[in-house]
Amino acid sequence: MRAVFGLVLVIGVALAGGAVYMAKNYITNYQQALAKERATSVPVVPTREVYVAKRALRYGEAVTKDSVRKVNWPQDAIPEGAFTDFAALIPEDPDKARVVLRAMEKDEAILTVKVTKPGQEAGLTSQLERGMRAFAIRVDVASGVSGFLRPGDRVDVYWTGSIRDTAEGARGDVTRLIETAVQLIAVDQTASEDVNGATIARTVTVSVRPQQVAALAQAQTSGRLSLALVGIDDDTIIDAIEVDQRALLGLEDEVLAAPDLKPEVCTIRTRRGSEVVDIQIPCTN
Repeated sequence: MRAVFGLVLVIGVALAGGAVYMAKNYITNYQQALAKERATSVPVVPTREVYVAKRALRYGEAVTKDSVRKVNWPQDAIPEGAFTDFAALIPEDPDKARVVLRAMEKDEAILTVKVTKPGQEAGLTSQLERGMRAFAIRVDVASGVSGFLRPGDRVDVYWTGSIRDTAEGARGDVTRLIETAVQLIAVDQTASEDVNGATIARTVTVSVRPQQVAALAQAQTSGRLSLALVGIDDDTIIDAIEVDQRALLGLEDEVLAAPDLKPEVCTIRTRRGSEVVDIQIPCTN
């Protein structure tokens, strides 16, 4: 009896060992096949690490290492000006931190145009391109598009005034387009684009060239300026526009008929015998 029990025990141990061996071989073969598959697989789209906002970032906020993270971005779709180097985005010196110029939402790529240079404050000077100047225009609820202007918008500038003293025969006031698609960089003392609702501003600040500054200053002194909001994707080239009171009412200018000028004839009267005749001579006057 004991011999039978021993035999059964030996057979059971052998079968269990065989099952463990087979399971081990199966797992090993599966792991090798999986590793081979991973080694031979190639990403369908090549990617590159790009830094994005870890949370919503607002105007004037410093960009720190806790507010950004890196993600894999399709290499052929990386936005222009995106940061791929952490040291370029976050300087080691805390006093040289970059500041947000334009609001960014979570997971939005951080671009050079949306942040200041290292150590630069988020003022108007950081938003002026090379050769451009900031100029303030006085506005009210009518001339300022009912308070719907925002920093970053583009506007056409119209001048309304009298030209009686500058043009011969001019009558009434004239409205003329003097600048097109001028960019706003501030509304009152706010340069942030994060403005909710309509705000009745007293001044708006535009980014223009020095020659445009002189034109706008002269126009603001001699008349009244009005702004017209331009659409985001509007790239229309506008021709010269000028409307006076007669054109507004559809009245045509009176055309004076030229006088019928006859050639001047000069004569002298003389007597020939018993007749008196007129003889034509050249006019001296």
